[in-house]
Amino acid sequence: MLNKRFSLRVSKLIKPYNKTIWVDSDKSISIRSFLIGAISQNISEIKNVLESDDVFSCINCLRKLGVKIDKVKAGHYLVYGKGLGSFHAKKNTVLNCGNSGTVARLLVGLLSTNPGIQVKIKGDHSLNKRNMSKLISLMSEFGTTFLPQNKNNFPLTLVSSEIPIGITYKSGVSAQLKSAVMLAGLNANGVTNIIETKKSRNHTEAMLLQNTNVLKIKRNNRKQNHIKVFGKKYLDPLEINVGGDPSSAAFFSALTLLTPRAKLEIKNVGLNSRRIGFYSLLKKFGANIKFKNIKKVNSEAIGDIQIQYSKLKPLKASADYYVSATDEYPILFVISALTQGISIFKGIEDLANKESNRIEEMKKILDQVGVKCKSKKNELKIFGQRKVKERKILIKVPNLGDHRICMSAVILSLATGIKAEIKNFETVRTSSPSFLQIIKSLGGNYEIKKTS
Repeated sequence: MLNKRFSLRVSKLIKPYNKTIWVDSDKSISIRSFLIGAISQNISEIKNVLESDDVFSCINCLRKLGVKIDKVKAGHYLVYGKGLGSFHAKKNTVLNCGNSGTVARLLVGLLSTNPGIQVKIKGDHSLNKRNMSKLISLMSEFGTTFLPQNKNNFPLTLVSSEIPIGITYKSGVSAQLKSAVMLAGLNANGVTNIIETKKSRNHTEAMLLQNTNVLKIKRNNRKQNHIKVFGKKYLDPLEINVGGDPSSAAFFSALTLLTPRAKLEIKNVGLNSRRIGFYSLLKKFGANIKFKNIKKVNSEAIGDIQIQYSKLKPLKASADYYVSATDEYPILFVISALTQGISIFKGIEDLANKESNRIEEMKKILDQVGVKCKSKKNELKIFGQRKVKERKILIKVPNLGDHRICMSAVILSLATGIKAEIKNFETVRTSSPSFLQIIKSLGGNYEIKKTS
């Protein structure tokens, strides 16, 4: 059904279950493996790759830039890297990043300091609406030009810097911007300095630290990480085995927490300390969640998650949780809607610049089931109810191009028994192509309605 559009109808309350599942592989690590493998020397080997639309967008862009990528078998790829600055393409070649902000921002980082590049970067309807002003400003410091000038969204023409010089950057909540600067710094002259004012995802650092001459991380006197990127160095090939995606696992964890007598074990999930804010927050407010069998693979913690139905207290999420639970906020809003009391989420203004405005779109969905929400630019209050009143209503989700909103609406419907009709559901393939298959294995019912 790849590239075929379809709507999803969900109409029945899910029954209790006791299951063991494996979720789709980590999208963030899969994408970074291909990008960093492409600028490393020799052949990088990546196993257990997430074969989703976003990752295919990444592979297609790299192939257009002259990178040879072979598929050995399902989930197993070889990337034939030629080193830093080795990308080449005909003038005004179009690179389509699809729905992926990660591919777009990190690829722009790599291209910005690769001399001799002039390409057009674009995405799908959702990605083309997203504000890229911070990315443009940062890459301009390296000497990159974006045309037309003063335009802050894709499509954009990128003209790379001929003599890039390392920059100094204070990074905040965006791991994508931090990674873009890091990747640009790899082929810049001199040293690029990044001061982490907030600890965002560190998958890029974990991969690059396999080359001790390329990256150094030290704590400064303010207890912030100071990342030094040394430009023009040799990068050894990667050997990566990608673990399960904790963001994908969050949706099945949420369904289990909300379904009386349900139990679930999720095997082989990435448990990087900067990705588990969803689980840490829920555990703090009464969730029965345990991590088991934790081991280190390619500098990343991987283990099993065990979850049981739990009666939760209202969630109080300070701004500190945002960086380690960014993708999970829509499903956290669903959990809060079905938890008695007032839940409060702070420091969430960046949710307005995701695949959709996730604050406003989730408010609309919760309003449809009679759950009151109040929002400010940087805060959301949800007035949760343990049991949503039975009513003859239909949760309607329009064509937003936002996989996390679609997945959250499915969980809301299965947990309450309220019918849902979700348009543009094919967008879930960008991050979790096995989502519906897993829902079915847990006993969830749905109907697919193809659209033209």
